[in-house]
Amino acid sequence: MLICKNSLSGIGGKIRPGIVHRLDKDTSGVIVVAKNDKAHINLSEQIKNHEVEKIYIALVRGIVKENEAKIDMPIGRSKNDRKKMAVEKDGKNAVTNFKVLERFPDDNCTLLEIKIETGRTHQIRVHLSHIGYPIIGDEVYSNGKNKWNIKGQCLHAKSLKFKHPTTGKEMKIEADLPEYFKEILRKLGTGNFCLK
Repeated sequence: MLICKNSLSGIGGKIRPGIVHRLDKDTSGVIVVAKNDKAHINLSEQIKNHEVEKIYIALVRGIVKENEAKIDMPIGRSKNDRKKMAVEKDGKNAVTNFKVLERFPDDNCTLLEIKIETGRTHQIRVHLSHIGYPIIGDEVYSNGKNKWNIKGQCLHAKSLKFKHPTTGKEMKIEADLPEYFKEILRKLGTGNFCLK
């Protein structure tokens, strides 16, 4: 904040100046911040119109059988616990696509690449937990327990692809996995594709 001082979009208010979209608590990775209101409105419209490609990496408990799949289930406020979101018949449309990057049978977990078509609150966490593959370290939609005792969860916003709000040029922003996530993958003996 000190670098930008008062030069960020005011649309997010005093608490979140310039923030175009958010990540769940304990989710690492890329977010977009707008420097002015015009850029903020443009980027928000791209997100609303599903023109922004969002790719996540997740480590989930369980061995996912499908190599790739689409989860198309509505999400709304949980009727059992108002602090949580859940798959609910009267919820908002939510679509999550995933493909398996690697399976770790000895440790009963699977590494996934995820693309979301919609951006509902807790969408990835709710969808994956609902189909029986909760994200490792997620304290809300899993029991939070994991043999690595990490603080945080193994869900990372790896990249965002969108059009620059002024030039229209396609942009792709990437964020490296956090060290705790890399350390778990090293222990699992994963390929080096995500440990660069």
